Amino acid sequence: MMQELLHSTPSLTNFFIFFGLAVALLLAVLGFVTYGILAERKVMGFMQARMGPNQVGGKWGLLQTVADVLKLLLKEDTIPKLADRPLYILAPVIAFTPAFMVLAVIPFTDKFQFADIGVGLLYYIAISGITTVGVVAAGWASNNKYSLLGGMRAAAQMISYEVPLVMSVIGIILLTGSLNLNDIVLMQGETAWFIILQPVGFLIFLIASVAELNRTPFDLPEAESELVAGYHVEYSGFRWAFFMLAEYVYLFAMAALTTVLFFGGWLPPFEFLGFIPAGVWFALKFSFVVFLLIWFRVTFPRLRADHLMEFGWKVLLPVALANIFVTAIIKEIFFK
Repeated sequence: MMQELLHSTPSLTNFFIFFGLAVALLLAVLGFVTYGILAERKVMGFMQARMGPNQVGGKWGLLQTVADVLKLLLKEDTIPKLADRPLYILAPVIAFTPAFMVLAVIPFTDKFQFADIGVGLLYYIAISGITTVGVVAAGWASNNKYSLLGGMRAAAQMISYEVPLVMSVIGIILLTGSLNLNDIVLMQGETAWFIILQPVGFLIFLIASVAELNRTPFDLPEAESELVAGYHVEYSGFRWAFFMLAEYVYLFAMAALTTVLFFGGWLPPFEFLGFIPAGVWFALKFSFVVFLLIWFRVTFPRLRADHLMEFGWKVLLPVALANIFVTAIIKEIFFK
């Protein structure tokens, strides 16, 4: 259906169909954010031998996140007197919008994808980098030394870990010969999942993606113990909610991209399991990656800033370059 609409003559009907589908995806992502936060808090509670949210919405706390969102929306929206007002207001929008835009190229199944473009992987990497501009703008516009430090840390961290993140997927591009995410999934159906063919690339990608998400142990831009929340320290109410929304939408997007690149996307692990719907396989793999990222947050302590930078440039980058070199040799020998 999506492909037929894409190649048909543009019309008002097509516009409303695409607009409706985009709204439906946004609502689905917001649902994930709502209950993804709850799941994260419950999993963290279980791993730390405590209950987690269990008051609002019954013993499972199913309405806790909903109550938190309502509280944020009802909070007073304050703007510091000495802040750069236009930039302060615009920064949360710049941070959030790319997080939703990158979802357009994610193939959730072979039949459900919004934009099947030839350079889908390049599009994801390019668009996701714009969020850093919003974070730096928020740090600068707040006119607060802690927010400025958080913004500078975010810029340094994103630049440092964007490089190994891109390098880690070049091995996949070499083996597939394409930047199209559908081609990458189909290639894994013909050979093997890239987590098997590219284990080093997967580890680099996983570490770099956690850093790109600003999640523990790489959450230095918003370190509470050092920067009292960092780049968004002066934000409150729904503007602060935009930053949190961007973070969890990127969690959704990065988990989906990891599923596509390394776990075969919607494909079953064995052919005889092909009777199970493609969407179920994607959801199971996606849930595993999300759980892995939550597990990291509970397990690892925050890195020191100098260790963070050294690890990115002196460890991840050389290993990623070595992985590209080895992959090129393997492709020349076995994938002619």
